Amino acid sequence: MAARVLLQRRSLAPLGTLALGGMALVPATVLAEAPADKRKPIYDDVDVPSANPAPVSPPKARPRPPSEEELKPRSPSPTDRLAVQVGKARLFLYKCVVTVEDKVNETVDSAFHLEQSFTNTIASLAPPRESGERLMPGAIYVLVAAMAGSIVTRNRNVLLRATMPLALGIGAGWTVLPVTMRNVSDLAWKYEQRFPAVAESHVKLREGIRKGVSFAKVHKEVGVRYVDDKVTDAREAVEGWVKQGR
Repeated sequence: MAARVLLQRRSLAPLGTLALGGMALVPATVLAEAPADKRKPIYDDVDVPSANPAPVSPPKARPRPPSEEELKPRSPSPTDRLAVQVGKARLFLYKCVVTVEDKVNETVDSAFHLEQSFTNTIASLAPPRESGERLMPGAIYVLVAAMAGSIVTRNRNVLLRATMPLALGIGAGWTVLPVTMRNVSDLAWKYEQRFPAVAESHVKLREGIRKGVSFAKVHKEVGVRYVDDKVTDAREAVEGWVKQGR
């Protein structure tokens, strides 16, 4: 029993030593890991200067009043003058481009209106379908009549060579294409009204031609009557001679 007790005491001795060593090390570890901020200062009322003091800003200086040289108006620099000239040049080019564009648009519009007017004018000269008039064979007949007039008068004077083909062509046109010639005449009269002198001369010429035609008709009728009277008188005289001869 005594030996067992001794053995137990010897086995517990190292454990006791380890426990005392652990207790001795724990407080040191706890003190080492404790934060420094939680330590109470020794002097509560005394301000301890910090290691990094805050920087003190210097007092602001009062603004200096501007001098007379600074108050004087500054002359524009070469860059400013160049910018002004460039702006003027750009405005001038812009105005020129706008003017040219407007002129081109006006020219295109006038050409378009002229084309429409020409197309409508040519379409208005064509005869309607209900008239039964055809342009192709009638135009060929008019051309042949004008060429025949030039062939007939090739050995005549200049006046006949200039007027006879035109007269024969116009006459053939009024004969073959009366509706088309009426449309052409109305169109020519519309353009002649823009020039009063030409319109008056045309009216006078037309009235003269009309009077000449009516005068020729009257003389024709008078001549026919005269010839009929003469023929009647001659026949009666011959019949009288025949009766006397019996």
